[in-house]
Amino acid sequence: MNKTAIPPIDSLDRQWYLVDAENQTLGRLATEVASVLRGKNKPTFTPHLDTGDFVVVVNAEKILVSGNKSQQKLYRRHSGRPGGMKVETFESLQSRLPERIIEKAVKGMLPHNALGRQLFRKLKVYRGSEHPHEAQRPQALKF
Repeated sequence: MNKTAIPPIDSLDRQWYLVDAENQTLGRLATEVASVLRGKNKPTFTPHLDTGDFVVVVNAEKILVSGNKSQQKLYRRHSGRPGGMKVETFESLQSRLPERIIEKAVKGMLPHNALGRQLFRKLKVYRGSEHPHEAQRPQALKF
């Protein structure tokens, strides 16, 4: 019988990757980022463990969507109070908080449990090309 090897948590080396979102399509970028966060690009991938890497996304305000999605795609949030639904289009959210667009797209592609919340903490999204993670020396990741 073949046994599946489970990597010890302390032996995992976490890499830092830098992704430039300029002129990238939202969904295609989000799937690749979610895959790296999850660790699916590594031979030690284990579905129930956090084997992924850190991802820093810059230039979030320059993300693209196809077709009429910039006017038609809606982002909803609710305050929890009666009548507390807020609805916003892609264009208005991109001008106000462009980081939230990428965060929401990637979060929807991660597991919807405690593991997904842990993986989501390793995603760092920034509006411009500047980020505070130069000390980690992130490697450029091209898609």
